[in-house]
Amino acid sequence: MGKITGFMEFERVEEGYKPVPERLKHYKEFVIGLSPEQAKTQSARCMDCGTPFCNSGCPVNNIIPDFNDLVFNNDWQNALTVLHSTNNFPEFTGRICPAPCEAACTLNVNDDAVGIKSIEHAIIDRGWAEGWVKPLSASKKTGKKVAVVGSGPAGMAAAQQLARAGHAVTVYEKNDRVGGLLRYGIPDFKMEKTHIDRRVEQMQAEGVVFKTGVMVGAWPKDSKVINWAKETVTAEQLKKEFDAVLLTGGSEQSRDLPVPGRDLDGVHFAMEFLPQQNKVNAGDSYKGQLRADGKHVIVIGGGDTGSDCVGTSNRHGATHVTQFEVMPQPPEHEDKPLVWPYWPLKMRTSSSHEEGCEREFAISTKEFIGDKGKLTGLKTVHVEMKDGNLTEVPGTEQIHKADLVLLAMGFVNPVATVLDAFGIDKDARGNAKAHTEEGSGYITNVPKVFAAGDMRRGQSLVVWAIREGRQAARTIDQFLMGESELPR
Repeated sequence: MGKITGFMEFERVEEGYKPVPERLKHYKEFVIGLSPEQAKTQSARCMDCGTPFCNSGCPVNNIIPDFNDLVFNNDWQNALTVLHSTNNFPEFTGRICPAPCEAACTLNVNDDAVGIKSIEHAIIDRGWAEGWVKPLSASKKTGKKVAVVGSGPAGMAAAQQLARAGHAVTVYEKNDRVGGLLRYGIPDFKMEKTHIDRRVEQMQAEGVVFKTGVMVGAWPKDSKVINWAKETVTAEQLKKEFDAVLLTGGSEQSRDLPVPGRDLDGVHFAMEFLPQQNKVNAGDSYKGQLRADGKHVIVIGGGDTGSDCVGTSNRHGATHVTQFEVMPQPPEHEDKPLVWPYWPLKMRTSSSHEEGCEREFAISTKEFIGDKGKLTGLKTVHVEMKDGNLTEVPGTEQIHKADLVLLAMGFVNPVATVLDAFGIDKDARGNAKAHTEEGSGYITNVPKVFAAGDMRRGQSLVVWAIREGRQAARTIDQFLMGESELPR
């Protein structure tokens, strides 16, 4: 490594945030990245640990010690090359990945982990600034045509890999813009959409064709997910026109809360709330936008989507924001000897929580309360774990004022009927049934139809979607050509 004793000499430095009063006035990113000098110092903390658990902790298997060493030696362009060798879109993961690589860092056993995510962020941002990120077009075309259904991170990664292998790739997206849940599920203050736009431009230069506003199969009439599709194509059309089809749609069917009063005006899924604001941020007008201005907002669900609802509500100017989590409050610090190098359960506070949010744990909603069809509050009860089950605690019922409730309790399966349109076998959770083994992974029961990302594994991280898109691309390339030089 560049500096063998660096981990003993330098403390971890976190990326900074702009002040809360300033960032609440807009929807732009507010993270202050590392300077080149800071990134070099932080990369010096990477140990020559022999077995870099960070590599396997990262779903795309980023070659982390190598790019850390290159940054330390000021070879930023080669650091970017190493980073891109495993990750098509490090500007996405450098912003919104929870960094399981850092949990697996050897230094994390008894010290603060290397700031891998912040270094990755610094590398790719400098790469764009210096003009090092360029289209990589195939030297020759194969004559094979591939359709990719869904333009989220899995679909984008697969499409880019397949285009670089020489195939003619067309991406179908039901929304009016490319990006899937990256575009309409993640607030702009966490990731501005210009990062998607310039990757789309790069991919178009590499030969990828994007068709937006196109729904593959029929849209379920009872779905509350917003559908902006203007035209429809059938599964039979795609199977007839293309040599292979890859399904990569997101897991958008939200987990519901079927308690009394669920139909009151004021109870909404997070995925009704978040996409509308992203549309407005993009310059579109949105009649009847769901907003939190002056309201008492309760977010049910303690994960990232709930946190996004908190941040967006605060930017709207909510009077008060509360977030409920049914599970007990996790410990402030994990038991590292017990859990390392795996992802630990511990208390996590996001930047949105720091902007203003009351958090309650071990609390369950029993009923939504309303007047003349409009939500006015909700009844809750505290719960505790007994014999592996959550049990109500007697005497803890309470009424909370609420003008807007946002359900952010996770996602259960793809919402659209794409799988039914193709006749794809499903697993017990309603996702496409397909394994991931080398050679024949990601193929479904339907000939020449593949599935990856949320469509196959269910709700997951962006970095897992990129991994699955890349691996599916290799399998499709092998299927079409008999062999593949694409990395797995």
